[in-house]
Amino acid sequence: MQRKVTLGKVLLIGLLVLVMSIVQPYTVSAGTGVWISIGPEGTQIYTLAIDPATPATLYTGTEGSGVLKSTNGGGNWSAVNTGLNIDHAVRVLAIDPVTPTILYAGTWGDGVFKSTDGGGNWSAANTGLFSGVWDLAIDPVTPTILYAGTYGGGVFKSTDGGENWGAVNTGLPDYPSVEVLAVDPVTPTILYAGTKSDGAFKSTNGGGNWSMINTGLTNTEVSALAVDPVTPTILYAGTWGDGVFKSTDGGGNWSAFNTGLIDNAVYPLAKFIWVQLLPVTNASSNIR
Repeated sequence: MQRKVTLGKVLLIGLLVLVMSIVQPYTVSAGTGVWISIGPEGTQIYTLAIDPATPATLYTGTEGSGVLKSTNGGGNWSAVNTGLNIDHAVRVLAIDPVTPTILYAGTWGDGVFKSTDGGGNWSAANTGLFSGVWDLAIDPVTPTILYAGTYGGGVFKSTDGGENWGAVNTGLPDYPSVEVLAVDPVTPTILYAGTKSDGAFKSTNGGGNWSMINTGLTNTEVSALAVDPVTPTILYAGTWGDGVFKSTDGGGNWSAFNTGLIDNAVYPLAKFIWVQLLPVTNASSNIR
């Protein structure tokens, strides 16, 4: 049955993202609870980012195809790779929440690249940075402050929009592989890091010092973290093998949160983004 959909809040779960926010109407044929593919086809997708000001604009980071961009809610996709080395996978994308034409791409082997024109052009932003970038996080209040989680190099921090980086690993184990980072949206000096083999860590001073927060975790490969945007002392951790854990005290204690979960290898967890979704008329997907 032909339906027109208008929603106020969208919950992004991993790469399965139901986004139909475009400026011109189009119609989607789908029943309740049905997912519709919006592409891009023919490439492995590692990450997806939505422009917070213009949610019809989407970016994906891929294996072998670099960064792809859609300006119509996934109806069509185009490569935006000028200055970017597409030989290395784009593992993570981060959008400046204040100036969303500024993007950062974390790559597996080439560090971080930055675009100031919505992906039109990219330049390396790697001074002082370890090359294997697994995740990126932006301070929502001061978006020139960035954090990078790396494979074997721990956490790096930039205070000048990616121009220069320095390691911030005090309290982390030696040669840590940091798979995921999360920033407290209310108090952005509070950070969380999930590691490949040492569990979760917390910093209360912008990465200056870290403390292990594994009480109750039965799996120390923490591959996903999410902070409740309204009550940020509530956290969720996804593990590679023991499912999801929840903390209600800022990571002090964790308990399993898996009822109904059919796969205990979790990567990643949900992100909450507020957008207004408009009616849609064409669900075709193409890469140009």
